[in-house]
Amino acid sequence: MRSIRRGCPWDAEQTHASLVTYLVEESAELVDAIDSGDDADLREELGDLLLQIFFHAEIAAEQGRFTLDEVASEIADKLVRRHPYVFTDEAVPEDVVASWEQRKRQEKARTSALDGIPASLATLVRATKVIGRARAHGVQLTLPSEPIEPDAVGAGLLSIVSRAHASGVDADAALRAELGHVESHIRAVEEGAKRRHP
Repeated sequence: MRSIRRGCPWDAEQTHASLVTYLVEESAELVDAIDSGDDADLREELGDLLLQIFFHAEIAAEQGRFTLDEVASEIADKLVRRHPYVFTDEAVPEDVVASWEQRKRQEKARTSALDGIPASLATLVRATKVIGRARAHGVQLTLPSEPIEPDAVGAGLLSIVSRAHASGVDADAALRAELGHVESHIRAVEEGAKRRHP
């Protein structure tokens, strides 16, 4: 990557910000490759995503901020910290996912159910995370929670998008706006709880 940055004018002028579009695109192509079940596509797209990691690490190294070795070392350390039951004599927790989330909260010093949910996530993915975190933290939402079949979910979502389109409404923007209200409610509930139990 260092040689490419030094030898190619286009690569040399790239920044973290200018590469974001490519990072998102390569991630989406990897998802498509996984969905297709084609190993050749999967191998290629994993390589393309790995290139993005090398690219960003090289930019940071050029600026004296951190190196690829430091990135690799940090993720290795994190995996050991988050899996003590694999690397020590600690018993395997009954709920491995809850254990992971608890260790993550401790490491990041997160105080809100919403902390760590990227604002740039696709809106539907973000909505799923927000609702899941709220429920996991005991925040009551005035949203339906009865079970529904996967086929009905897909059909219902597509129907709503179709109706929104017919009405000239941007369904994604409408969901983002509503999600903003839900997030405000969650933060208000959390603030109220902090005031009651400082």
